Amino acid sequence: MLEIDGSQKSGSGTILRLSVALCAIKKEPLHICNIRYNRKQPGLRPQHLESVLTAAKICNAKTKGATLGSHELWFTPKNIITGEVNANIETAGSIPMLLLTVLPICSQSNGKVKVHVQNGGTDVRYAPTANYIKHILLPTLEKMDFKAYLDINRYGYYPKGNGEATLTTERCSQLKPLVIEDFGEIEKIEGISVCTFLEKQNVAERQAKAAKDILGNHGYTTDIRVVNDRSNPVQKGSSIALWTKTSTGAVLGGDAIGERGKSSERIGKEAAESLLKEINAKSTVDVHLADMLIPYIALAKGTSSFIVRKITDHIETNIWLTEKILGTKIDVAKVENGFRIQRI
Repeated sequence: MLEIDGSQKSGSGTILRLSVALCAIKKEPLHICNIRYNRKQPGLRPQHLESVLTAAKICNAKTKGATLGSHELWFTPKNIITGEVNANIETAGSIPMLLLTVLPICSQSNGKVKVHVQNGGTDVRYAPTANYIKHILLPTLEKMDFKAYLDINRYGYYPKGNGEATLTTERCSQLKPLVIEDFGEIEKIEGISVCTFLEKQNVAERQAKAAKDILGNHGYTTDIRVVNDRSNPVQKGSSIALWTKTSTGAVLGGDAIGERGKSSERIGKEAAESLLKEINAKSTVDVHLADMLIPYIALAKGTSSFIVRKITDHIETNIWLTEKILGTKIDVAKVENGFRIQRI
């Protein structure tokens, strides 16, 4: 049985999510203690609990300690299934974070898997937006021969949630290595600016204009799709996601979500400035995409490498976990424009 101390490294939910995913793939029993040790409310919150329970459905796992608030979990996986599973978060807990738990497991399935998640948040604080997953992570995974699609059925925001999304993954016979070391030339910058039941205030348009103005001041033309959404009558909210694609295949992104007391212009500016940091550094993946990619390059056969502008706690944690659980070696080396992460 693999023993993981959740107080190590970042002490965050990423340790729980990735440990469960990798142990499901290895079919190795897991015991994890001190779950989310460094958070204000440690232990399993609704999103983390539903992530564990959904992962358990996908790999026919037995669980012990999978209860709200639990600081300790036993997870004993069996075979990874094909077919459909359903999840219900019942709070504004992040749907993308749940999907980040199960997506690596789905990459190892022998067929199509569909994960339908209800009553959660598609765009909430401290998590990637659903459109970041859809337009930045999934197209990058397709370069590794893992095809996955995300349908955002209903946008959901804090505090009521009520969002809904469906992830569909195709069979991947073997993950291919990902090698992107040169930034290349920017081919286009795109984005999507969404507001739900806030069209009278022109929220989506204002977010988009602010982002376009910031990027335009740096010489970039941006195509941002404006969506005045009416999918969720119980919770208003907004978000914006931006991404750039380069001639070498690099995809970098930045996003931001609306919050009470924060102007639409500030939200658009935040997303644009986040993307500009990555562009100016000439990274080949952004800092958030980098930590998400760690398990996939560890599972792929052959050498993968990409450039990131800095090493975050989550990148460091994910490298530590994949090396510990999978026995892989991932090297981090300082280079002129940041750090090269290389799966040896």
